[in-house]
Amino acid sequence: MSGEGLGEVAAVTQRLAVLLGAGVAPGSAWLHVAHGSSSPVPRRVVRASADSGEIAACLVGAIEGLDALESAGWRGLAAAWSVATDAGAPLAAALRSYAVSLRALTQIQRDIAVALAAPVATARMVTFLPLVGVLFGMALGFNTAQTLVATPVGWCCLVVGSALIAFGRRWNRKLIAAAQPSEASPGIECELMAIAASGGASMDRAREAVTRAIRDFAVAAHLGRIDNVLELSHRAGVPAAELLRSEAEEIRRQSQAEAQRRAAALSVRLMLPLGLCVLPAFMVLGVFPLIVTVISSTVGTF
Repeated sequence: MSGEGLGEVAAVTQRLAVLLGAGVAPGSAWLHVAHGSSSPVPRRVVRASADSGEIAACLVGAIEGLDALESAGWRGLAAAWSVATDAGAPLAAALRSYAVSLRALTQIQRDIAVALAAPVATARMVTFLPLVGVLFGMALGFNTAQTLVATPVGWCCLVVGSALIAFGRRWNRKLIAAAQPSEASPGIECELMAIAASGGASMDRAREAVTRAIRDFAVAAHLGRIDNVLELSHRAGVPAAELLRSEAEEIRRQSQAEAQRRAAALSVRLMLPLGLCVLPAFMVLGVFPLIVTVISSTVGTF
């Protein structure tokens, strides 16, 4: 995953924040953003909200067909919009804060893509080794392809080799998928609570607004983190909003470090399908039929 989908969510969020901060009405801000966005979501929001005016709800209805991570990014934007509206917090500041979170995850995805480029390309390239082995045998003058398709030994090689390649490719895909980020915005619960707290509402009311938004917009979040920060704020006698933003930033840093660790480990783990599946398939499809062909040709000359 390149992160371009989430990058567009971050860009739209930032543009909305700038326009709203300049005094543009929310509906007009979405209309302006829709003209310059490569994503169809803002245009869908403009059409759907023309009658109802419920932008957050329309935003959730506009993400059909997107991948899970990009959809989660838009859902987070809907939750931030809803929380800011309910709490009376400045929308521009709320969206700027959420855009920072999205840009951080986008950068994580791009870093992972760069880290995985070489090992993934290598893993994909070596899956063609068995075919290279067959062509190499034919280049030497031995019809290994005929051995594979016209003899019982060749049939067994085809079945075993094809199964090894299929299993190896599937294993590769699972390893690569496991290294991708699973959350669109780590620490979003703390970001949302900071937005709600900045509106001047009581902590209880702010938490209710955050809980409702997380539930209504199906945002992946860990509400226990909010309670921990609020408890610290109460004990220390300091405003909660800054602590919540600091906690969200720390969670993003931890998520980035974990993603980089998974990417580094993946470059080693990708060698397992290579050694246990692809190379044996090369032997079964490329080398063993060549040996059989050479032996058959030698015996046939006597």
